[in-house]
Amino acid sequence: MTKTLAFVLYPGITPLDLVGPLQVLSALAQMDPSFEVVVVGRDLSPLGTDTPLKVTPSHTFDQVADPFALLVPGGTEPTLAALADESLLDWIRQAARTAEVVGSVCTGSLLLGAAGLLEGRKATTHWGVRDLLAKFGATPVAERWVQDGPVLTAAGVSAGIDMALHLVERLAGEQTARMVQLFIEYDPQPPLGGIDWRSVDLDSFKPHARAMVEAALADHPALLARLTT
Repeated sequence: MTKTLAFVLYPGITPLDLVGPLQVLSALAQMDPSFEVVVVGRDLSPLGTDTPLKVTPSHTFDQVADPFALLVPGGTEPTLAALADESLLDWIRQAARTAEVVGSVCTGSLLLGAAGLLEGRKATTHWGVRDLLAKFGATPVAERWVQDGPVLTAAGVSAGIDMALHLVERLAGEQTARMVQLFIEYDPQPPLGGIDWRSVDLDSFKPHARAMVEAALADHPALLARLTT
């Protein structure tokens, strides 16, 4: 039986949240035809992102009712606004009921939280809004990715690639995961070196994060109050 790995698309996502793990899992599907990768949206219209790039779903929500894996990318203010999109949250809830893997990248985990899927679980997200996970009953952790039961959440943007390689190892074994890593030539060597998290002033971002939340949810006072009080 074909196992469907479904990425959720909605307006305003950060493209790398989607495309990074999508490329990893598409490589898995090329190596193992028992997997298929789809990108699902409300309809097949092209959707804007937080870059000039537009992205088009391959399938609609109605066409993919029970995926084997569900993965939700994140973004900035549009993702926060999507926390009030009940039709999107309803599909995520429905798909998660039977999915063996429920995953997210960056602020996509907040959508999992808003759908009620993180209660009592450890989870991560972009460092700038990690504290918001607690508003949905999750335990925030400062990790590149974290697995708690069927739920697999990744930190910001590029962390989705790491999470997806872990998922490939889980689904198809270490050798296949190493082949995928080699195939996409994932060998990070940033020109300025790695991030020294001990020197990062995380608190300086909090006013900006709060402003984004307030702007995104200005028309949803109850949800806004939940996230800011």
